[in-house]
Amino acid sequence: MTEMLPLTARQSWKALQVHRNDIGERHLRTLFAADATRGERLTAEAAGIYLDYSKNRVTDETVSLLCRLAEECGLRERIDAMFRGDKINVTENRAVLHVALRAPRGTSIVVDSKDVVPEVHAVLDAMTDFANRVRSGAWKGHTGKRIRNVINIGIGGSDLGPVMAYEALRHYSDRAMTFRFVSNVDGTDLAEATRDLDPAETLFITSSKTFTTLETMTNAESARRWLLAGLGGDAKAVAKHFVAVSTNAQKVSEFGIDTANMFGFWDWVGGRYSMDSAIGLSTMLAIGPENFRALLDGFHQMDEHFRTAPFERNLPVLLGLLTIWYTDFFGAETVAILPYEQYLKRFPAYLQQLTMESNGKHVTRNGIDVGYPTAPIYWGEPGTNGQHSFYQLIHQGTRLIPCDFIAFAHPLNPLGRHHDVLMANVFAQTEALAFGKTREQVKAEGTPDSLAPHRVFLGNRPSNTILADRLTPETLGKLVALYEHSVFTQGAIWDIDSFDQWGVELGKVLAQRIIPELESRTEPALAHDSSTNALIRRYRTRKEPGR
Repeated sequence: MTEMLPLTARQSWKALQVHRNDIGERHLRTLFAADATRGERLTAEAAGIYLDYSKNRVTDETVSLLCRLAEECGLRERIDAMFRGDKINVTENRAVLHVALRAPRGTSIVVDSKDVVPEVHAVLDAMTDFANRVRSGAWKGHTGKRIRNVINIGIGGSDLGPVMAYEALRHYSDRAMTFRFVSNVDGTDLAEATRDLDPAETLFITSSKTFTTLETMTNAESARRWLLAGLGGDAKAVAKHFVAVSTNAQKVSEFGIDTANMFGFWDWVGGRYSMDSAIGLSTMLAIGPENFRALLDGFHQMDEHFRTAPFERNLPVLLGLLTIWYTDFFGAETVAILPYEQYLKRFPAYLQQLTMESNGKHVTRNGIDVGYPTAPIYWGEPGTNGQHSFYQLIHQGTRLIPCDFIAFAHPLNPLGRHHDVLMANVFAQTEALAFGKTREQVKAEGTPDSLAPHRVFLGNRPSNTILADRLTPETLGKLVALYEHSVFTQGAIWDIDSFDQWGVELGKVLAQRIIPELESRTEPALAHDSSTNALIRRYRTRKEPGR
């Protein structure tokens, strides 16, 4: 096992610091001018995904040093431990096995002396049977009408994955059905999702492992009341219009859901890694079991690439190492995710949870303050929309913002010259970011001296370009796994636990204390800080009738 020195004490880390000083502000113009083959050479390809990382502020030595850092930090051992089913989530003593969710039938992955793959496929088979019945109309609602509307109720990973996948794969969805997603405990979310629907044709998927999640169960109870109000109040209707993704059979049954329609998952699946588990039931209902299996196959192809490929040709490892490079050696604080595909409009939001909930940690796995930056902020928007919004900051602002451009050779909706125009913008933006426009070039265009500084583009702004053939279920699986394993790479090098999320707990605990104080009919005794006490009192006063 690799000796666990502190990260900043490792020889490769120190070498990277020296290299960073040596490479300094060396411009991408210079790097490309010195190497005519750079644009073809600094690339990697696997499973139909092509990565061009040549427009990064790196040399062959940079990549070599970063790969050596990964080796010194035991990345290979950590990868093997995850795929073996070791309990690498150390603070919760759990295995981390989202890779088992897409393991082919017949594979063996053992956790606590039990092969989990047969269980995974048993749930997938149950999901398939249910999806086929709903999609064919064999499943009938309480009044005998077929289901035409599906509302997924969840939050966090029980919402962000399903809603991203639905939007990403809408091209493949059953257009005779309506799919909506409710997560926010703000009543507007549920009210708008249900306002124009017929309860007799509506199915709710309630996703909560414990069936006690505050936001999810608040929304589910209100959805139950809406359903019963529209169907004459017969409690038996619940079993025909609600199914559960949960492990708490007692709570599910008490709600009125038939436990035969409860789809389980496991504590070795984190919420943000669960979109290809039963949490993806809404996805399977939308695109069908065959397409869902293709999605899983895409995940598995990238899993195998990550597990076996040398680091210098390993797409997730390269992405992760580049993030380490900019975060820890250049002080970059954000990464922009820029998909040039309208169907991926929710992909940046999905990656926000995946990356920041995973690696937003300030202590190592042993509980020691890290002493170096972790987890940049991920954000973005699709396509040319962002060009007329925040690209100004990326091009001419004072912050270094590495960018991932994601694009496809073939559109799903061919329309005249649209796709050529779209792709021209992808290539133009990465070129402009890398090379910019010098003052001399600006002056040569006849720009007045007073305006010249405003029209200079410094360039040297790094970007990756990720290309695939077309957006299919299989391709989406590959893209999500690409970023999952990039996150894993970063966490392994930072020596943090990427698979717990204690940071979400404190606010939830305090909210449970405050709720009865807001709802109390008598003046509650408050023991918060002066600001929180004053805000609670002000809210209670303002919510009184007539105010």
